[in-house]
This record gives sequence, structure tokens and C-alpha cells, in this order.
Amino acid sequence: MRPLASGLRWVPPERWHLTLAFYGEVPDDEVDRVVARTARRLGDAVEMGLALTGAGRFGGRAVWLGVTGDVAALRSLAGALDPGGRRYRPHLTVARVRDDTGTAAVVAALSGYAGPTWTAGAVHLVRSRLGPAPAYDDVATLPLLPLLPLPPRP
Repeated sequence: MRPLASGLRWVPPERWHLTLAFYGEVPDDEVDRVVARTARRLGDAVEMGLALTGAGRFGGRAVWLGVTGDVAALRSLAGALDPGGRRYRPHLTVARVRDDTGTAAVVAALSGYAGPTWTAGAVHLVRSRLGPAPAYDDVATLPLLPLLPLPPRP
């Protein structure tokens, strides 16, 4: 993909994530309260089977891959974590746009992508440090309940 659009800054895989809610700046002395509130709001949420599929872009800012699978459960979880927030659009940002040249070709090339299913088994509360080299630090990892297989039918 890189040769198609030199104006894109690709997000390294180690920084890939699905954002469920954005809490903005949280003072250090409030972090424990936010972790506890988030854990309460998770309630009895269970693991989800998800996969990446298709592609698109948010204006001239980002290129993304779509999410499929247990999207209804993912949306419900996002709504529980950010009540009153914007309508949740599950996606994985794979590139930031510096120059729009070639972006349409990349989106077209990725539009037929259908990745393997994986199990999302935890919610991570992450502190973002923005700048020329953004960094993300886990503040807390909150496991989702295991999705138990259905018993065999008699």
C-alpha cells in the first residue's frame, strides 16, 4: 500500500486499537475513579468475535478499516462506557493523511479486505500522549466475561 500513497502516515500495528470512548484529559488524582466507573459500566459484558473488513476515510484526515462480527455488542459496550456520546462508528485507523494524493487508491485497494476473526477479551483504559510520535500507555486492563460455548443439543 505504501507506494500507492506517499502522503499517508501509516499507524504502526503496535498502536492499533478500537476506541470505545474518549474521556479527554483526566487528572492523575481522578484516574482510579475513572477505572472504577468503567469497570462498573462494563457490567456483564462478554467477549466479542470481531474482524476487520472494508475500508474508508474520514474526510482528508484518516484511512480506516471497518469492523464486522459482534458489532451490536461492541456498540452497546461503547454506549455504556460513553453515555450521551456520539453515535459509535467502529473502525480501526490505519493511516493519517498528510497529503490526500493517492488516498482514494489506497481506500479502493483495501475496500475488499476481509480479515480473520479474533476475540476481543478485554477493555483497556489508555492514556494518550499526543505529539510527533504519539504514545499510548495502558492505565488499566478490564477483562470481559468469557463467552461460554452453548451446551450440545440433546
